[in-house]
Amino acid sequence: MSELSHTVDKKLVLTSGRAHPELAQEIAEALGTELAPVSAYDFANGEIYVRSGESVRGKDCFVIQSHPAPLNNWLMEQLITVDSLKRASARRITVVSPFYPYARQDKKGRGREPITARLVADLYKTAGADRIMSVDLHTAQIQGFFDGPVDHLMAIPLLADYIRTRVGSDNITVVSPDTGRVRVAEQWADRLGGVPLAFVHKSRDLTVPNKAESKTVVGEIEGRTCVLIDDMIDTGGTIAGAVRVLKEAGAKDVIIAATHAVFSDPASQRLAECGAREVVVTNTLPVPPSKRFANLTVLSIAPLIARAIKEVFEDGSVTSLFDGRA
Repeated sequence: MSELSHTVDKKLVLTSGRAHPELAQEIAEALGTELAPVSAYDFANGEIYVRSGESVRGKDCFVIQSHPAPLNNWLMEQLITVDSLKRASARRITVVSPFYPYARQDKKGRGREPITARLVADLYKTAGADRIMSVDLHTAQIQGFFDGPVDHLMAIPLLADYIRTRVGSDNITVVSPDTGRVRVAEQWADRLGGVPLAFVHKSRDLTVPNKAESKTVVGEIEGRTCVLIDDMIDTGGTIAGAVRVLKEAGAKDVIIAATHAVFSDPASQRLAECGAREVVVTNTLPVPPSKRFANLTVLSIAPLIARAIKEVFEDGSVTSLFDGRA
C-alpha cells in the first residue's frame, strides 16, 4: 500500500521526485508506508512530464524533492508534480524541500538584485502548495516569504548529538565561520552543554560568487577541539580557509559539521586536504561515491523528516520535535 490511513476519510500520500530517491525511500520506511507510484520523464527538448500512478483525490500529499545540481531541473519537476496533484483534487499538498532552492538569494546585497528565495516561495504557492517543509534554511526570514505554514526543521540535534558521542563536551569550542552564523553557533553551544564560542572573521567580494577569504579568529581556541559549523558547504573554499585559520591559531583539532553537502567541485578535494579531523554532514542532498572521501560522515535526516510529516498529517506539533525551540 502507498497510503497511510489515519481516519476513514484522511489518508497520506508520499511522492518523490527523481533527484534523491534514496532519501525519499528512507522517509517512507520510517513512516511505515510506501512511496506512491509516479510516472516522470523528460521529453527530447528537456520538458518534464509527471503523472501520479494512483488517485489522490481528497488525500494529504507530501512531495519530497532534494535540489542538487542541476537545481533548476529538480525545482521545475517538483513544481510540476505539485501542479499535477492540485489538478487531481488533492486535499492538501506539502512541499518537502530538505535543501531549500535559492536560499542564499534571500535579500538584496546590491541594487538591481533579485530576491530569488521569495520567488521560489511564490512559485510553490502558484503551483498549488499549501505548506512547505525544509531543513536549516539559510536564514530564518525565508519562512516569511511563503503565504502559508512553513515547517523549519533543525539538524542541530542530529549533528550535535553525533559529535558529543565522538568527542564528548570537554575542551570543545563551537566556531561560526562568520558573524552571520553566530546565533546558530549559540544553539550548538547550548546543545553541547554550554561550551565556549568563537567566530572567524572573513571578507567577501559581492561581485564574485563562491569566494570569501577567512582572516582571523575571534575567541579562545588554542589547544581546544573546534567544531566548525555551517548550514551548507558548496565549493568548500570558505570552510577550508576557516580550518587553516583555526589551525594557525593553535586549535588542537577541527571537526566540520554542516547540514547541506552541496559539494560543488572542488569541494571534496578541499575538504579531504584541509586538515579537518572529520567532516560531518546530512543527506538532505545526495552525496555520490565520487564526492565521498575518507574522513566524511553522512548522517540520515530521514527520521527527522518522517517525524515532522507524521506530526503535520496528524495535526500535531512540529515544534515539539525540538523541545519547543523551533
